[in-house]
Order: sequence, then C-alpha cells, then structure tokens
Amino acid sequence: MRVLFLESHPMWIHGLPNGFRDAGHQVKISGPLTPRGLQTQIARFRPHLIVSLGWTPVHRQHNRKWIRKYVGRSGIPHVYWATEDPTHTEYFTLPYIRAVKPDFVFTICRSRVKDYRRMGIRSAHLDFGYHPKVHRPVKASDQYRCSIAVVANAYPRNLGKYPKHYRKQSLRKLISPLVRHKIRIDFWGRKWGAMKRFLGADIPKSWIHGYLSYPKANQVYSSAKINIGLQNKLTQVTQRTYEILGSGGFLLTSDTPEIRRLFKPGEHLAVSSSPQQTMRLVRYYLTHPEQRERIRKAGLQAVKKHSYKQRALQMIRELRRQGILKRA
Repeated sequence: MRVLFLESHPMWIHGLPNGFRDAGHQVKISGPLTPRGLQTQIARFRPHLIVSLGWTPVHRQHNRKWIRKYVGRSGIPHVYWATEDPTHTEYFTLPYIRAVKPDFVFTICRSRVKDYRRMGIRSAHLDFGYHPKVHRPVKASDQYRCSIAVVANAYPRNLGKYPKHYRKQSLRKLISPLVRHKIRIDFWGRKWGAMKRFLGADIPKSWIHGYLSYPKANQVYSSAKINIGLQNKLTQVTQRTYEILGSGGFLLTSDTPEIRRLFKPGEHLAVSSSPQQTMRLVRYYLTHPEQRERIRKAGLQAVKKHSYKQRALQMIRELRRQGILKRA
C-alpha cells in the first residue's frame, strides 16, 4: 500500500510514517505543501491512503480549503490523527475537521471518540508510540550527561490559559520541589526561563539549554541518570513517555491511572504523587545505580509493544473494519 503523509514537521515525520514503512508499506512525506505540489504528489505517487496529523504549519487555516478540494477530488481515503485532544479539541481540532472533512478521525483521547461519533464524525482511539530507530538506546554522551533531565517545552502561555490543566500538577509534583531545593535539573526545550510563577522559583540560566532537535532527544534520554516526564492528563500519556522508555532512559513521571494501566511502577519506571515523594525517589535512585539499571532495562522491554509499527497496523485494521480501506 502507498501512504502519503501531509506533513513536514520533524516531530511527526519520524514516527507513524516509519511505522507504516516497518509494516511493509511505501510511504511519502509531502514536505511543505502548495496547491500545485499537492496535486502533483497525488498524481505521481497515486496513494491508497492520505494521512494528516498533529498541529503544524501544514494545518494553517489558509491551507484547509485547497487541501479539502484536492484531496476530496482524488477520492483517496483521508485520515486525520488528532494529537491535540482533548485540550485543543474546540479551538483547533474541530475547526480543522469541519474544514478539511477527512473520512476518518483517530484521536489520542478515548473519551473524545464518543463525542466525535455523536457529531457524525467516524472516529476511533489511537495512542502515541515510539519508533525504535529514532528513539533507541545510545552510548551516553559527554555533551548530554547529567543527573536529571527534562526534554520538553514549558508552555507557560497554555498553562496560564488553562488553569486546571493537569500539567500544572505534574510540574508542581515533579519539577518544582527540585528547583526550589536547588537540585539541578538540565532542561532542553523552549520557555523554561518564564516558569517562575508555576514553579515557585527561578530556574538558573546555566541549567537551561534551549531547543533540542527532535532526533537528538534520545541522546539526552540515554545520557541522563533520571529523565523526568511530565503528564498532561490522568487518562492518557504523553508521547515522550514512550520515547524515553524506548531510548532506554530511566523515567520518573506522574502517578496516574493510565501510567499504571500501561506500565508497572517500580518495575518499568518510577512514579510520584507528591513533591515529597519526588524528593525521596530522586535521592534514592541517584544513589542506587543498580536499581536504576534494572528498571531502565525492564522499561525498554515493556515499551516494545507500543512501537509505531503496532500503531500503523492498528490504524489499518480499524480502517479495514470500517470499510474505508479495502482488504488485500
């Protein structure tokens, strides 16, 4: 099967598209889109399936009308993967779906499936994953070696906009106690210098390293003794959860029902439900490397069933079940 992905952003072109390749399909990444370029790619590549995903420059409002026009005219099934649910469902996902009118919507949020179906939008759940050639263990690098690492954007604007967002609790329990006690965390990502009002203390400038290109993240995960992974919801996990484990990193994250459903705390990763517990866990695991190594290895094995090859196969099964893709 030939699959065309309408995308150019590095966060997305290295994940699910590679999963389709691993499953034996021919994949083309569109790159930056223009009306003529889209028509040409459809005509030359002759895809059996077109996939768009996430929230990137490709999805800008002025693109939507002609994406709908040329993809719709082609008659090729078009699937959208809503990775911004549920936080941005009303603001972004629904306006995009209504403008582009994909044939099917996958969402990372289980509870949104019934909402979409009530609106007449065919939908199913598809979680994040990781790709083992991108997020894989590598030898620890002197450039990224540290005791505790965070690879994430800070999103102070979103945290101010959504005061009840679970990410604020995750920050308060996992990062704030360490910063306030001057226990060094090395941060890679945008806007960490603007987080005092959420953390209760300034992060020293020497701890902040700025943006890290997506394919280099596994070097940090493999080099840090402890990787802190923030969570955004109680009912779903972030993409970095899988990526840290897939990179052979030791993960400390929030104690949520979904984390416990997917993994075993103390066996595959470490979880904290309070600032005090975070302090205890960090002090323990920094001084017990043999326990870190045991958990790190077990986490790497446990995450293998969450590869993007498995997600691609799940997507294909669902689309065939729905009659959107013909069975081979």
